[in-house]
Amino acid sequence: MAVEEIVGPATHMVFHSPMTEERANRIAADLAATGPATVADYACGWGELMLRILARAPSARGFGVDMSERDLARGRANAQARGLGDRVEFVDGPAKEHTRSADVVINCGAWQVFGRTVTQSLEVLRPLVNPGGRLFFGVEHWETVPPPERLAAMWPGTTAQRYELLPDLVDHAVAAGFRPLRIESSTRSEWDDYESLETSDAEEWLLAHPDHPDAEAVRDELDTKRSIWLRGHRDYFGFSMLTLGVPG
Repeated sequence: MAVEEIVGPATHMVFHSPMTEERANRIAADLAATGPATVADYACGWGELMLRILARAPSARGFGVDMSERDLARGRANAQARGLGDRVEFVDGPAKEHTRSADVVINCGAWQVFGRTVTQSLEVLRPLVNPGGRLFFGVEHWETVPPPERLAAMWPGTTAQRYELLPDLVDHAVAAGFRPLRIESSTRSEWDDYESLETSDAEEWLLAHPDHPDAEAVRDELDTKRSIWLRGHRDYFGFSMLTLGVPG
């Protein structure tokens, strides 16, 4: 049984990507400034970035799709609390079965929903972006290729070929018909916050329930995850955030 099934979702996380509120607000403002009428978020989770764009683009309507009903419920509740409930629709299902074009399209940290490679996913996403629109694309990459001993400390079966370098990802975006308007990647501080906040609910639960029948399983999973982060991918695993444009 996974930690989330025992403890519940990571409520401390604002975004399910390694980014600060400051960065997210700037990205949302930049995308809203293009004057979108429609915003689509594929594999949206609770759709936090989409909601921030809608708050800055009062005539826009949003559409988010994800397969986690718990995340979608959080997104709907957040939308209602911010007065955005009548301008956004959250759909439960596979992204590839619920596509519709939009002026701003978001696919952040979940390119796999559209293909087996980043290239395939970008090719699927390209026609979903309306002429003159924007794609905000978040994708993992190697900052530098890890040495064998660090690869061995990561997720089982991780190889140097599993991820690409940032320049290669940008080349894939250009080849798919996009122009890169802004290229940025998460800082170490953003990664540290992300990794810590993702497990903070579970760590607090463990402190409060040390004798729970599931405590040992939770402890083992958290210790494994922390080791993979600190002994494996820290400083090698990156997350790129690409703002991509298409011709008008």
